Amino acid sequence: MPDRIAPTAITAYTAISALGSGRAAHAEALRARRSGLRANDFTATPLACAIGRVDGLEDAPLPADFARYDCRNNRLAWQGLFADGFLDAARAAIARHGAQRVALVVGTSTASIGATEQAYRELDGGAFPAYLAEPRLHTPHSLGLFLEAVLGTRGPCLTIATACSSSAKVFAQAERLLRLGVADAAILAGVDTLCGSVLFGFNALELVAPEACRPFDAARRGISIGEAAGFALLERDGAGPRLLGHGESSDAHHMSTPHPEGLGARLALADALARAGMTPAGIDYVNLHGTATRKNDEVEAALLADLFPASTRASSTKGWTGHTLGAAGILEAVLTLQALEHDLVPGTLNTTTPDPACGPQLALANESRPLRTALSHSFGFGGNNCILAFGRD
Repeated sequence: MPDRIAPTAITAYTAISALGSGRAAHAEALRARRSGLRANDFTATPLACAIGRVDGLEDAPLPADFARYDCRNNRLAWQGLFADGFLDAARAAIARHGAQRVALVVGTSTASIGATEQAYRELDGGAFPAYLAEPRLHTPHSLGLFLEAVLGTRGPCLTIATACSSSAKVFAQAERLLRLGVADAAILAGVDTLCGSVLFGFNALELVAPEACRPFDAARRGISIGEAAGFALLERDGAGPRLLGHGESSDAHHMSTPHPEGLGARLALADALARAGMTPAGIDYVNLHGTATRKNDEVEAALLADLFPASTRASSTKGWTGHTLGAAGILEAVLTLQALEHDLVPGTLNTTTPDPACGPQLALANESRPLRTALSHSFGFGGNNCILAFGRD
């Protein structure tokens, strides 16, 4: 088992999603049980499903200085930087530590693939149109290159693309960079936006529900896809909640189906708890991956019921935001930190009849109770697992 690590300070964090921009908007939506999901109005070709869409991106091009990076994904990242004053906090950290000592670690699943789709739709004599011809738009590292240009960091700049665990893994990678002395601070980002490849791709796999998703419900029918941007600033010291531990694993079982006994998820959980110096009994709340797919929820429900005491509270927040894919890890980390800050267990929205595999830990309605520690689960295709442990300052 890994050794216990020193807690890492999360000195700034924010998110933008279908629920709104900034921490207060997300906390208010959780309290009011107001979902951001709505009928699909994104694809030109009809696809009957619910989506978590951020309004206004179509009418918000990037400033002229960054026009070469302009695409839906980077527009969402740009807007997210200004939520809760995150850009100011990040630039202050760069000034404090020096640009070469600040790492930039980003997670994304589809990056700017929407711009590539558009470029192929608008081919001009067999070539991409001029406004979409910038090569940096069409790489998995588009987000990192854009944010590095905006922020001016000169430390390590890394992109993690491990499907739906991508922006959870940025926390683990950043903690290692700080612990090993490679960097003195790390700016974390997770951004994924709606695009045809994702919506029709998941629909082709028969994983998209025709209605708003119902995590852990006995009658669940699949995911609802959303979009989001999340940011966090990690430093060794400072005011704010703490990253207590992290665990990562790979099932090595199947390209899209989790191990039937959840072995990879259990390994990630064991490592996260070991690094945090905790046991399942010491966890107050678990933000579950809870996609509302048949197999994911079945395996995760069994893990929860087997390993945690009945007093632990747990829920999935994807009924609020949809599954934001590569941004899900950091968005749900932000929601988990909001739960800790406000002593609020957000219930599992849209779920009425829990799957029989669920234990008493699953919360359907919102609950107010003291919360000091929490986990956030993120599981991706290929059995790519990451679990984060958080605590209050």
